[in-house]
Amino acid sequence: QVQLVESGGGLVPAGGSLRLSCVASTTIFSHHVMAWYRQTPGQAREWVARIGNDATTYYVDDVKGRFTISRDNAKNTVYLDMRNLEPEDTGEYYCNTAPIIIFTWGQGTQVTVSS
Repeated sequence: QVQLVESGGGLVPAGGSLRLSCVASTTIFSHHVMAWYRQTPGQAREWVARIGNDATTYYVDDVKGRFTISRDNAKNTVYLDMRNLEPEDTGEYYCNTAPIIIFTWGQGTQVTVSS
């Protein structure tokens, strides 16, 4: 069973930056489109950034220009660089495949942005 381990979250003031990492325990990681998802209390988990196996990237509108997704297939790792963070970015962040979820969800990493 593939494991996903997210890390890098924390408490930052508005305008701050964080780098999230997600390590997958599988060499087939490189075959898949990967995404970062965000979940807030009472809301569905939604993707905020995606990266193809050709490194093509997609973002939802409210993170464009502030978040950058990247991947290192040799390390089975996907990153999310977050800058100019806003209180609205607060949530639990997860990685997984996209658009279809293939792997079991990891524990996520909490990002809290204070105003």
